[in-house]
Amino acid sequence: MSGRNAILGKLRGALGAAGESDSARRAAVEQRLAGAPRGLVPARGQLGAKERAALFCSMAEAVTATVERVGASGDVPLAVTRYLRSRNLAPSVRMGEDERLAGMNWASQRSLEVKHGPADREDEVGVSHAFAGVAETGTIAMLSGKENPTTVNFVPENHIIVVEAADIAGDLETVIARMREKFGKGAMPRILNLITGPSRSGDIEQTMLLGAHGPRSLHIIVVGE
Repeated sequence: MSGRNAILGKLRGALGAAGESDSARRAAVEQRLAGAPRGLVPARGQLGAKERAALFCSMAEAVTATVERVGASGDVPLAVTRYLRSRNLAPSVRMGEDERLAGMNWASQRSLEVKHGPADREDEVGVSHAFAGVAETGTIAMLSGKENPTTVNFVPENHIIVVEAADIAGDLETVIARMREKFGKGAMPRILNLITGPSRSGDIEQTMLLGAHGPRSLHIIVVGE
């Protein structure tokens, strides 16, 4: 018996599974994965749509993100321009191939340069569209892919994320369930990034440092009521 088999045998014995066949254990694992049971969900985010959006904005601001609410997606390009001017940033942004962003009239902002594709270290501002928001924590859920490259989440110093108010859920469990429903088993995105406020770290002398592992600033544009 190999050392590996010996260790696994001891683990099976400790779990009371020594007498089970591999096929029985595999069937049990597959059944568990297929069920995707929900855990306990806090009551804080279980609100109506307007209240959820308001809670999301409040929680995002509590973790030093900035938030602006606009009435429609057509208002987003102007909101982005306003933000850049308020921070004295160059009128240039990087974004992926998201159809929702592509459908916005960026040409209306004549001084704004819009670049497409993965971000690089020369990009100062990234713009992304969120899959969903989590009201109870002010968290943004970002899916990987060419629509919203993960590099845009982390490389630029400043990140602007657009999220539809209708996509703000009360809790993370609901967001995960929506993702499973949208893509199905075996077709999930490679990465799910959960972003709560700007990047920060207090590892060094317990001093809070912004931009430790990503953007120093996070600006969220919530579209709709």
